[in-house]
Amino acid sequence: MQDDRIWVNPSPASKGGLTEIGYRGLLAKSGADKVYLHYGTDGWKNPQTVPMSKRPDGSFATQIMADAERSLEFCFKDSADHWDNNNGLNWYVPVHKK
Repeated sequence: MQDDRIWVNPSPASKGGLTEIGYRGLLAKSGADKVYLHYGTDGWKNPQTVPMSKRPDGSFATQIMADAERSLEFCFKDSADHWDNNNGLNWYVPVHKK
């Protein structure tokens, strides 16, 4: 995945394993005090929103369990409810079985 606004580790994600998702996109660059990861699995099933931790470099990161069969889909929002959804495309990472 080539996108300097986000990182996913590991990529592809491992089914049932912890996956770190990081963000340094528009919301972070605009000075957001808090950023949340909004994500779903296998076509946006079971969507959840979780807080991300701010890092010293101004980026944000969190870890989630990759409880999906095929994919994780995600986007980001800040505490003022501004969204970064990759121009409507959201982001996606495949999930592989261990």
